[in-house]
Amino acid sequence: MRFAGYAAIFNRVDKGGDIIRPGAFGEFPEGKSLPLLWQHDPMRRIGRVDFVREDRRGLRVIGSVSTATRAGREAAAMLSRAAVKGLSFGYRVKRAAGDKPRELLDLDVAEISLVTFPMQTYAKVHIISGA
Repeated sequence: MRFAGYAAIFNRVDKGGDIIRPGAFGEFPEGKSLPLLWQHDPMRRIGRVDFVREDRRGLRVIGSVSTATRAGREAAAMLSRAAVKGLSFGYRVKRAAGDKPRELLDLDVAEISLVTFPMQTYAKVHIISGA
């Protein structure tokens, strides 16, 4: 099952009190894929994200959920029923400024996750194919 959406939206305070500024993600190397995790659990890899780019809105992602594992089948079933459609990302802060909200200016993204409760309300899957 393939999907597309936004793992982060710029200039919106998230539930943790952070705000991601344009340019925070920088450039992703061509051909680099990121792991797709279920609920940020590194033991539950459910696929991969093949397209990751910063655009004017935020962090645009396109990926696929594999049904080869139990977690992947669970995620695909919930995604196809729109029971789960939140996206999130695991990261390390390289540069930030301020406090409440903390402005995230340079981030190193380690993974993308399909989640029930995203930190940002608008970070979600918008398109599903192969459901």
